[in-house]
Amino acid sequence: MSELYKELLEGNQNWVRNTLKLNPDFFDSLAEAQNPQFLWIGCSDSRVPATEITNTLPGSIFVHRNIANVVVHTDSNLLSVVNYAVEVLKVKHIIVCGHYGCGGVKAAMSNEDFGYLNNWLLHIKDVYRLHQKELDAIEDTHKRFDRFVEVNVQEQVHDLSKVSFIQEKWKTGEFPYIHGWVYSLKDGLLRDLDVTINSQETLDKVFRYD
Repeated sequence: MSELYKELLEGNQNWVRNTLKLNPDFFDSLAEAQNPQFLWIGCSDSRVPATEITNTLPGSIFVHRNIANVVVHTDSNLLSVVNYAVEVLKVKHIIVCGHYGCGGVKAAMSNEDFGYLNNWLLHIKDVYRLHQKELDAIEDTHKRFDRFVEVNVQEQVHDLSKVSFIQEKWKTGEFPYIHGWVYSLKDGLLRDLDVTINSQETLDKVFRYD
């Protein structure tokens, strides 16, 4: 078991060999620069890799992941990634992608004590509080869980749109667009939640910067 990690190194070598068979210049081109058009803010869940589920190549998507794909306005890690994506890489689209069956969202639905993790789950529990009337009315716990995943994504999209330097970009153009998607582990399909934002107009006045 202690040698299990070596499978990853062997897998890497196999991937390189197979990639070079298809495109001998692949790594030379990849090493020159990255020019992604997309930033992906997703869950850390190992079953939801951005490039694989979108059938895209390395270099296509700039990625940030955390538990339950949460946008926290005091998270310097996330804000640094987003700032670099919009200011340096000039990405055109930001995708906040959750997934059904998310362990972080499920944990936030419960009253179980998860120790240190409770502090992160508070951000998700706040989403439940905002949508409590709708969620509590869903008697089927599985359907309530799925809906909680969806509204969590929606709230993270709105939270990202409040970021000051995102709003600065909108003053000079239409980009970036911020989208909310959900991935299904059961069928492998992505669902657009139709909560796309690309201007200050959807924000309450208190969140807008002149």
